[in-house]
Amino acid sequence: MILSLTRGGLLVAALALALAGCTESTLQSANGKAERPVPARLISEMKAKGMNRNSPVMARVFKEEGELEVWKQKANGRYDLLATYEICKWSGKLGPKFTEGDRQAPEGFYTVKPAQMNPRSNYHLAFNIGYPNTYDRANGRTGSHLMVHGACSSAGCYSMNDKEMEEIYALARDAFRGGQREFQIQAFPFRMTARNMARYRNDPNYTFWTMLKEGYDHFEITKVPPKVDVCEKRYVFNRTTEGGAAFSPTGACPPSVQPEALMTAFQSYRSNYEAAFATHTARGGGEAPKASIAGLKEADLVADWTRRRARGERVPVEPPSLSPDGTVVTTSVMGRIDSPAGRRQAAIDAEKAAKRKAEEEKAAAVRRAAEAKAAAEAAEKEEAEAAERAAAAPAEAAPQDDPGMLGSVRKRFTNLFGS
Repeated sequence: MILSLTRGGLLVAALALALAGCTESTLQSANGKAERPVPARLISEMKAKGMNRNSPVMARVFKEEGELEVWKQKANGRYDLLATYEICKWSGKLGPKFTEGDRQAPEGFYTVKPAQMNPRSNYHLAFNIGYPNTYDRANGRTGSHLMVHGACSSAGCYSMNDKEMEEIYALARDAFRGGQREFQIQAFPFRMTARNMARYRNDPNYTFWTMLKEGYDHFEITKVPPKVDVCEKRYVFNRTTEGGAAFSPTGACPPSVQPEALMTAFQSYRSNYEAAFATHTARGGGEAPKASIAGLKEADLVADWTRRRARGERVPVEPPSLSPDGTVVTTSVMGRIDSPAGRRQAAIDAEKAAKRKAEEEKAAAVRRAAEAKAAAEAAEKEEAEAAERAAAAPAEAAPQDDPGMLGSVRKRFTNLFGS
């Protein structure tokens, strides 16, 4: 039923995209790697699944599983999975990106246009995922240049091996050249199954993830990228407003409706999901949840670490994190990034250390001189006192005879025996 009601709109949208096209300048290649053809195995897969080589694409990212999926539109307007790629690296933890420098790879619904493709990337090939989007800006989230790129190196991006990135880039490039104006990339913390949602039900990001799950579920039901809008600082999916009223990202959500068939299918899907969720919750156990970011407070800690690291300061080799009780956890191993800024700061620190050492040595020399002078004065004083004691000692040791009784005795002996 959902197929019959959505197919007409899908084909109209696909026709509009095909007629609109895109300017050649946005997709001009800078080098051979950006023009490498889609591999033959994928061309064969397209034919087997009823896909046109230049038909629209979309992508899904799953952090925990470390996978990026490329989906492609079939002749009936629905999308089917074409290829799954292993993500070589993504930085940060599970959970959304909050602020510039928090090293978080974004989560949410993003849009990639031809101008966001970068054939000259320092990381082999790349495309900007479009962070911050309307939702991020409405919630005061900051950051820039968040990419899917090659070179297997990440500081807030999703990084692929070069070969895989060439294939992903080629699929997007051909879709743009076929008329697609933009493609959707959906970034999730994990596959949003009942089991995984039950595992993460106590996570601080759970409310955000349940919001993403509605869009995830819509795609699972329809196999069509959902229409995404933002109102009241939250995502809303596949809604049409009365009278064509605009959605205000920070304002109240206007009256809106969803296709009846979608609502019916969604309610059935949710009923099955909730039963499975209750079962997994009751069972408990299972694989332990992975670490996730503890909100803006932890993001700010990491962003400060990033700024100090970028200045070349010596910082812990790993960014700080918050424990469940709110205490800051840092590693004791310190390091400095090897970069021009790091080398400049190392030279400044070395100069400061040398100056401090010279001042300490000077102070120590002054202290030693003062101590030597005090010791010499003490020795001189002690010597003088010793000399005074020595001069006084003979008089005390040999006192003169008493002329009284001793003299009288001496006189008697003289009278008796003579002189």
